[in-house]
Amino acid sequence: MKTGFFKGLSRCAAVGAGIGALTLSLASQAATDIRFTLDWRFEGPSAPFLLARDKGYFQEEGLNVTIDSGNGSAGAVTRLASNSYDMGIADYSALTETVATNPGTAVTAIYMLYNSTPATVFALSKSGINTPADLKGKTLGAPVFDSGRKAWPAFAQSNGLEVDSVSWQSVEPALRETLLARGQLDGITGFYFTSLLNLEARGVDPKDIVAMKYPDHGVEFYGNAIIARDDFLKANPEAVRGFLRAFNRAVQETLADPEAAVAFVKKQDPLVDEALELRRLKLAFDTYVDTEETRANGLGSVDEERLSRAFEGMVSAYGLTASPELANLFDNSFLPAAEARNVD
Repeated sequence: MKTGFFKGLSRCAAVGAGIGALTLSLASQAATDIRFTLDWRFEGPSAPFLLARDKGYFQEEGLNVTIDSGNGSAGAVTRLASNSYDMGIADYSALTETVATNPGTAVTAIYMLYNSTPATVFALSKSGINTPADLKGKTLGAPVFDSGRKAWPAFAQSNGLEVDSVSWQSVEPALRETLLARGQLDGITGFYFTSLLNLEARGVDPKDIVAMKYPDHGVEFYGNAIIARDDFLKANPEAVRGFLRAFNRAVQETLADPEAAVAFVKKQDPLVDEALELRRLKLAFDTYVDTEETRANGLGSVDEERLSRAFEGMVSAYGLTASPELANLFDNSFLPAAEARNVD
């Protein structure tokens, strides 16, 4: 009797294990795969994406998310348009320009992470440059795809400068801060939280760095947004909503505890300087995520009137032809509930 009893238990355990394995298998099969591309390397600002993945927030939403590094915003948009990725993050201006020049792109922004563009003109005060007016006749350096370089016409127009009042030198991203530090360029354009830290790393005294942020000088453009292919949005609306819920949750945690969040970047790439990436993360989130507008309207959202003005500015700056398609590249219908997006 005793032996038979335990044999019965063994059979039950085996059946239970089989059912459990089947359940896990079915759950795994039911998970929606999402191929996600960043716009740049694994650095401090990528923390919330990695946090949401590694803490299982995507998995809780029934998602299997893979995250790859990128090589620029335009590249991220192209990756989606070519069906290599389903979702990603890219500069909203780059999305607008790409769709304008490639009408079949079929990619839409669905969560505005950076409430304003991080594009910034950098110069050194010892060169006599302290205001936009001082840039007249100077030479600026940047890659041809740099957001600040592309948006220069908007910066110039907002500050009483002729668009052709500066000359441009095309340089590799890794060289621009070095050339400025050596005095081989009068100024550069770059993301605030990237070029500032790169200049300091090259021995430039922070007191000598002049940073003219585009938003502080009249440019109302929005910054980086989560984007998705239109066909993916149509086929997987609940998966996209789940992704944004998980990501928004991670953004809230990153704002509350950036030190803990940046550890996920270090986990992804053990070679990164964790202290440096923490500072980069704080610069990005304190300046472009936790803003007055975000506190009023919530994470991920936009102000419709400002977005309309920004659109007009982009059309003018990039020499685009306005169209309903371009004017409606942001869709807020996938955003998490308003209370989840409140910033304390």
